Amino acid sequence: MQPSTPPLRVGLIGAGAISQVHAPAWRSLGAEVSVYSLTGAEKLADAHGLTPVASLDDLWDRVEVVDIVTPTHTHADLALAAVARGKHVVCEKPLARSAAAAEEVVSAAETAGVRLFPAHVVRYFPAYARAHAAVTAGRIGRVAVCRFRRTSAAPTADWFFDEERSGGIVLDQMIHDLDQAEWFAGPAARVFAQSITCADDGVARAASATVTITHTSGAISQCYGVWGHPHLPFSSSFHIAGDAGVLSHDSARQDGTRVQVSQPRDGGYLPATDVASSPYTAEIVDFAGAIASGRPADVTGVDGARAVHLAEAVLSSIHTGEVVELPMEEER
Repeated sequence: MQPSTPPLRVGLIGAGAISQVHAPAWRSLGAEVSVYSLTGAEKLADAHGLTPVASLDDLWDRVEVVDIVTPTHTHADLALAAVARGKHVVCEKPLARSAAAAEEVVSAAETAGVRLFPAHVVRYFPAYARAHAAVTAGRIGRVAVCRFRRTSAAPTADWFFDEERSGGIVLDQMIHDLDQAEWFAGPAARVFAQSITCADDGVARAASATVTITHTSGAISQCYGVWGHPHLPFSSSFHIAGDAGVLSHDSARQDGTRVQVSQPRDGGYLPATDVASSPYTAEIVDFAGAIASGRPADVTGVDGARAVHLAEAVLSSIHTGEVVELPMEEER
């Protein structure tokens, strides 16, 4: 009889909204999870059977994997601190607030010999994963045009609308579809983007952004993102056209006319999921399996850094009103 594998020891840093899907995912694998957060650790621990700790020093000593689910501007420093202590790192997207910081994290993890997993969860949503498999298999021929849409209720925490800390809708929300655009159509060569933020009494309440990407392959991608009214349900869609076929998906109902009005019902900043079928669980399963076996995961640190590079170019285009060229990807 073979001895059982000891449970993975995971340290969750942060107790905000996204922790509510990371925590049950780790627990579904039988992981022993400790949590540190400036606020909310006790409540999260009680809800999911975690162990709250009083400080980061306490956390480092207890774990082998660190899962960072804190505001964007803290990601790089926390990841570097974990890597310096020899911990594997799972980090919510974006990997860092800047491309330079993201590259520093990737380089540090490679030097230390630890694994780095940016949580680009859309790669694990079944419709997107099936579409990517179909594109990779050549079922629609050469990709020519991609369109991605993502809408949700605006986040309520003020830091999301502080571009210095979060990167706004581009780095927080649209980065999902920027990553998807390169996943389906290959490296971006240039971008052009525009964005609007709506305020009420001087406080940002909603935002939208649109970007056109020209890929080195000649394909064109269009991404559109909205943070809308508090009752706007989460939805996303893609339309991928090749010279031999088309792939489409819309998480909302396919009505001829769709009207979203501000009814008194709950909106959504995150898609509704359950633990058993959750893409958040699927990505955690992939990361845990990669750590145990040494195999590559379906998303790498390099992927995470590349997404930040692309988002940074989009922000530059928004600020300047100009087309922004991207450098060619370097081989690693």
